[in-house]
Amino acid sequence: MKEVTAAIILNGDKFLIAQRAPGENLAGKWEFPGGKIEPEETPQVCLKREIKEELDVDIEVLDFFGESIYEYDSGEIRLMAFWCKWISGDFSLSVHSRIEWVNRAQLDLYDFAPADIPLVQKVKSVMG
Repeated sequence: MKEVTAAIILNGDKFLIAQRAPGENLAGKWEFPGGKIEPEETPQVCLKREIKEELDVDIEVLDFFGESIYEYDSGEIRLMAFWCKWISGDFSLSVHSRIEWVNRAQLDLYDFAPADIPLVQKVKSVMG
């Protein structure tokens, strides 16, 4: 099982979602950004690295939020999400075509990757 992280980056009552770019796995789907944990990496270190690589910003990883286990055609993943805070940097996209700051009521307007859907449901319940 692949272990993957997701950042729920807060900015007031909104949080960041990102759309996977054409040519990427799950192109067009929305997600909480993050990525695969490398050997010898903690989920927190992974998130800081992935967000820097994918969005060119620095974050502070806060508390564990929840996890989702999902079986894609390519294999099973364990997606671990953490509350995060945007610290510095200007957003620049490399593996995403768009980012949006949304509130919980807007989440139903986006087509999320299957592994992210349970996390979206949980965000909607706790941000209410």
